[in-house]
Amino acid sequence: MSLLPTLEEQIFRARAELRMGLAVQIDGWIAASVETLRPDRLAAIRALGRPQLAITARRAETLKARAYDGDLARIEVPNDADLGWLRAVADPSADLMTPMKGPFQTLRGGGTAPQMAAILLAKSARLLPAMLMIEAREPALPMLPATAVIETLAAEAVLHPVAAARLPLAASEQSGLHIFRPQDGGVEHYAVEIGTPPRDGTPLVRLHSACFTGDVLGSLKCDCGPQLHAALDAMGQQNAGVLLYLNQEGRGIGLANKMRAYALQNQGFDTVEANHRLGFEDDERDFRIGAGMLRDMGFSRVRLLTNNPRKVAMLQSHGIEVAERVPLILPSNRFNRAYLATKAEKSGHLL
Repeated sequence: MSLLPTLEEQIFRARAELRMGLAVQIDGWIAASVETLRPDRLAAIRALGRPQLAITARRAETLKARAYDGDLARIEVPNDADLGWLRAVADPSADLMTPMKGPFQTLRGGGTAPQMAAILLAKSARLLPAMLMIEAREPALPMLPATAVIETLAAEAVLHPVAAARLPLAASEQSGLHIFRPQDGGVEHYAVEIGTPPRDGTPLVRLHSACFTGDVLGSLKCDCGPQLHAALDAMGQQNAGVLLYLNQEGRGIGLANKMRAYALQNQGFDTVEANHRLGFEDDERDFRIGAGMLRDMGFSRVRLLTNNPRKVAMLQSHGIEVAERVPLILPSNRFNRAYLATKAEKSGHLL
């Protein structure tokens, strides 16, 4: 037995270190998040040579920078670029205020695994996918292998049930709450069990992604809050069902980035365009988490309450039979009408 962290644990710890503004080392490259980087650490990186900025192809498209490496672009950082310039390149919420950031000299050729690994670490930390990188070695920093980082972050999360208790709800007094904790040190996810649905039956199930603004504050910009309560009410009427509450705020980009996306929507971009300008895909959520939770609870066949065909496909491909897709369509309002139209047109939701 050893008290030292395993390679997998070092990878997960690196995610937390990036959030604190620390640098990590991947295959002989030092990498730091532009969002959390401090001026003194920028100076320390510059002292090692000329760094580059790794961003996603989605963000590069907005900046009119060439992405020679598929989903990745590597920008040569100008000698006079300060932290303000780096953050202006990384964060599109200020694009209209700082439009003259280019022209950009993008790099091509050579391996890109360290840069791809760094971008994935930033996304998993819910940071802007923009990483300052320099090819150098720092003996004090653990060396992470890029391939292992990529494979580990792409793997299905392992969750363990840690606690459960009866919890009477307005929708049903015969309810309970189960807490699942991921092995990677990430946020916990919850399962609300209404009644006592038989494990060999076909219960009504909803995969609901956390939405602080809609579920808690009653935001009118989305339909999340009404969907949450409508799903619980439908299960309460049957006195049977499972609502999985997945902590994947903002389609998996986190609340801070969701607010950045809202700022872009206020400038006239739709929800998909806003995510792309931030450097993310349309939807960064991992619904394999829901499949794993259902399996742990003993369910293998469900009726899924959703308008999103992607949820159906993901459950089906991970061992959960979807016997029926049950629509969950609610009235729109003047604040979310365009958002719902974009979900239908660009994200394939059946509305």
